[in-house]
Amino acid sequence: MKPTPAPPQAVILAGGRGTRFWPRSRRRTPKQLLNIVGQTSMLQQTLARLRPLFRPEQIWVVTQREHAEAVRQQIPEVPCAQILIEPVGRNTAAAIGLAALHMRARYGDAVMAVLPADHVIANAGTFRKILRAALALAAHPATLVTLGIEPRWPETGYGYIERGELIGRFKGLRAYRVKRFVEKPPLARARRFMASGRHSWNAGMFFWTATTYLEQLARFRPTTARLLTRLAAAVDTPHYKRTLAHLYPQLENISVDYALLEPASRTPRAVTVCVLPARIGWSDVGSWAAVYNLLARKPGENISLERLVALDASGNYFWVPGRLVAAIGIRDLVVVETPDALLLCPRTRAQDVGRVVEELQRRRLYRWL
Repeated sequence: MKPTPAPPQAVILAGGRGTRFWPRSRRRTPKQLLNIVGQTSMLQQTLARLRPLFRPEQIWVVTQREHAEAVRQQIPEVPCAQILIEPVGRNTAAAIGLAALHMRARYGDAVMAVLPADHVIANAGTFRKILRAALALAAHPATLVTLGIEPRWPETGYGYIERGELIGRFKGLRAYRVKRFVEKPPLARARRFMASGRHSWNAGMFFWTATTYLEQLARFRPTTARLLTRLAAAVDTPHYKRTLAHLYPQLENISVDYALLEPASRTPRAVTVCVLPARIGWSDVGSWAAVYNLLARKPGENISLERLVALDASGNYFWVPGRLVAAIGIRDLVVVETPDALLLCPRTRAQDVGRVVEELQRRRLYRWL
């Protein structure tokens, strides 16, 4: 009798610190655990988008030890055994491998949807439609699937995906072979990518079976794969935590893009790398300026958490809890207040907020981290 295939599984990557959201984002309260946009945290919003397709027992979260308790409190419906704790951060290739080996241990194999915990997707219904198509495509052996976001401006801070030939339709949606991945191009090249109509932003959302992922990891990153194989032998044994603490720090600190997708796209005979174009109102919400752009309904609008009195002021973002804000003659600023810190910067410099965190570390001012 043929075994019943395991249902698709969703893996939410909830590591990272989000240093560009200091002073709200700290070591114990990173970006994904905050209500950066909306009333609930970004992790909770990610889970809500998935719930129509995945039951709680089909959802896994990979996070770090210092965030594990907060993750459990925010999403109590997800079984505790499926909140996988990294002893140290080792980037996305290792985090996905950790989830894949747990799925192999439980199900033998399963299709995985790998999704960041800290993105905004405005068109959730369209996203779920594309998700169904991606899962169907990823069920094929030796197939790696990613989503490509239609670029809305010539962004130099994102990676790009260049589409090749049409592979076919899945659930009514076109799927293309990936010709190549390009990391963070200069502005002139980004403009050419926009004009080509063949390039998409790489949003870091991936689909494959657990077996395909681990097999391809063995092909392209054999050292990491060997360590994960040793760790897999300890899953569901009394030695798991000790083995995890010993082996995981030895894994390569590398993103899945560099470890797997880019080299796989250059060897099409060994594996099929596909992209599904996606118009889903996506934003990685990478800075306070990105939050302003999401919330502002018209150019120059002031955005404030609390009541605002603005006189000859425009384009400002204020997060000042519990206080009326009065703004006179200022433009395009970010102002974020917490009980122990205040951030002031031009919106055009919001990408540099992470440098404040670096400076606090350099000066050993750990209480503000």
